[in-house]
Amino acid sequence: MSELPQTRPSLLSQLLQVPVIVAALGYLVDMYDLFLFSVVRVPSLKALDVPADQLLPQGISLLNFQMAGMLIGGVLWGIIADKRGRLSVLFGSIIMYSLANIGNGFVTSLQQYAFLRFIAGVGLAGELGAGITLVTEVLPKEIRGYGTTLVATLGVLGAILAYFVADLFAWRISYFVGGGMGLLLLVLRFNVFESGMFHQVKEKSVERGNILMILTNGKRLGKYLMAILVGLPIWFVVGILITFSPEFGEAKGIEGINAGKAVMLAFSGQVGGDIVSGLLSQYLRSRKKVIRLFIALSLAMIVGYLMIPITDLFSFYVLCALLGFCNGYWTLFITIAAELFGTNLRATVATTVPNFVRGATIPLAALFVSFKPGLGVIQSGLLLGVATALVALVALYFLEETFTKDMDFVEKE
Repeated sequence: MSELPQTRPSLLSQLLQVPVIVAALGYLVDMYDLFLFSVVRVPSLKALDVPADQLLPQGISLLNFQMAGMLIGGVLWGIIADKRGRLSVLFGSIIMYSLANIGNGFVTSLQQYAFLRFIAGVGLAGELGAGITLVTEVLPKEIRGYGTTLVATLGVLGAILAYFVADLFAWRISYFVGGGMGLLLLVLRFNVFESGMFHQVKEKSVERGNILMILTNGKRLGKYLMAILVGLPIWFVVGILITFSPEFGEAKGIEGINAGKAVMLAFSGQVGGDIVSGLLSQYLRSRKKVIRLFIALSLAMIVGYLMIPITDLFSFYVLCALLGFCNGYWTLFITIAAELFGTNLRATVATTVPNFVRGATIPLAALFVSFKPGLGVIQSGLLLGVATALVALVALYFLEETFTKDMDFVEKE
C-alpha cells in the first residue's frame, strides 16, 4: 500500500501556531498597560491632587520612571531569554507587569505611582522582544514577516483597547482590567513550546546572552546602535507629540483635546501602517526599502502635524491618525533588529533595542522641555522631529538587508 503524499502546511496553519498567537496576545496586554498611563495621565494625577500647572511636568516625571524601568528590564530580560530560554521571559515578565498594573489601581500618592510605574516598566520590557524572537525562530524565513506583523498589529490594538476601557471605567478600574488580562493570559502560556533553535544552541559550547559580546565588538556594536537609531522617530511621535497632544493643540489655539483619544487614533492609524508595511515588505522582499519609505512619510507628517494651520478638533484628530499610520514601521524595525544577530544573542538584541528606543523618550522629553522656553512648543517639537527622522535615515543606510537571512546561526566570540 503506497504512502499518502505529505502536504505542506498552509500559510494560515503555520501563522496560527500557539507561540505566535500567545506572543501576539501578550503584546496586546503589554501595549494596553504601556499606553494606559498616557490615556489616564490627567484624570489620575488630578485624583492625586496634582495642581493643573504640574500636570505636564509630573506626567513627564512618571513617564520617565516607566521608561527607566524599561531600560533596565530590557537588558535583564534579554539576557535571561538567551541564557534560560524565551519562555522564561514570557512567564516572568507577564507576572511582574500584571501585578504592578493591579497595584497602580491602589496608589494614593505620587511616590507610590512612580514606584509602580517603574516596576511595570521593568516587566513590560521583556514581552515584545521575547515574543518577536520566538516568532522569528519558529516560522520559516519566507513568512516570518507575516508572523511579526500579526504580533505587532494585535499589540497596537491593545493601546486602542486602553482608550475604550478608560472611557468606560474609572482610571483605577482600567488598571485592574489590564492586570487581570495579563494573569488570564498567563494560563495560556503553559501550552507554548520553546524555540527549536534555542534548544540547539543550548547544547553547544557558545556564550549566550553576553551583552559584552556586542559592546566590545566594533561591528556588532555598530549594527546594534544603528538599529536603535532607526526606531527613534516612532517613539518621538508616541512619547512626545501624541502623549502631550493637549499641549501641542493649545499652542495651535485648539482647546479641549483629549490625550486618550489622540493616543487611540494614533494607534488606530499605526495598526493600518503596521499591516501595510508588513505586507509591502513581503511583496518587495525587503525590510529596508519599506522602512525608508515610512520614515520619510513620518517626517512629512511630523511637519504637517506641527505646521498645518488648523483650529478645529476634528482636523487635529485626523492628523493624529495619519501620524500614527506613517509611524507604522514598528514591526519591521524590531524584526530587522532580531534578524541581524545570531541565536545566542538574538533575544538580548530584540529585547533591548526596542526598550532603548522607548527609553529615548527620557532624553527627548528633557530636550523638549529645555528647548520649550526659548523656542516654544511647536518649534521645539519640529526641531526634535526633523532631527530624529534624519538620524534614522542615516542609520538605516548602514544596516544590511535581512529579509532572506537564515536565522540558524550564532555569534562567535
